[in-house]
Amino acid sequence: MPYKEEIDINRIPKHVAIIMDGNGRWAKQRGHERSFGHQAGAETVHIIAEEAARLGVKYLTLYTFSTENWNRPANEIAAIMALLFDSIEEEIFMKNNISFRIIGDLDMIPKDVRNSLNHCIERTSTNTGMCLVLALSYSSRWEITETTKQIAKEVQQGKLSIDQITDECIASHLATNFMPDPDLLIRTGGELRLSNYLMWQCAYSVTLLLRNFLAGFQRRRISESNL
Repeated sequence: MPYKEEIDINRIPKHVAIIMDGNGRWAKQRGHERSFGHQAGAETVHIIAEEAARLGVKYLTLYTFSTENWNRPANEIAAIMALLFDSIEEEIFMKNNISFRIIGDLDMIPKDVRNSLNHCIERTSTNTGMCLVLALSYSSRWEITETTKQIAKEVQQGKLSIDQITDECIASHLATNFMPDPDLLIRTGGELRLSNYLMWQCAYSVTLLLRNFLAGFQRRRISESNL
């Protein structure tokens, strides 16, 4: 049975978050460079985004590049940045009525990539369907540190009292303040940890761990296309 017929449309999560790891290992296991896995992952993202939008998911957040990833070899970082620049296809967003957002420390991103991403954000800002969010140069520790600074500054300026600092107050200062917390968290590499990703927001999320995600997803797509 095609997977689309197995889904209960009445139980579609409003917000799905995905930790996109394991692509480099997937490529190495097949005798390729890690960049081959990143390329395959980017192609899979296009498919997932279109399917999620069609099914009625309101927010899809993808952990694309963490602050810790800046410690990777320079050639791998350059390949990922080039892939980001090349893979943001605005027509996919426009065709599927998807808006585009980014959370993370964008000051670290190369200027040409940042300009391309910002252009896509601006062009898709009036789309009313699903919102695709990239967590780019992101980590929860970075986010919570920045949130703490913002709140401390407002207290210092007399705009906020200590008694007003509640869960809701903190959430409203997070980078994710424009969307609800994830209902479902998926980790594609099968690791048993959050890896500094949406730690505040995923306190009550259902977690799904997958192994060999790319291979399994591609096999199923091929199988269904031959039906």
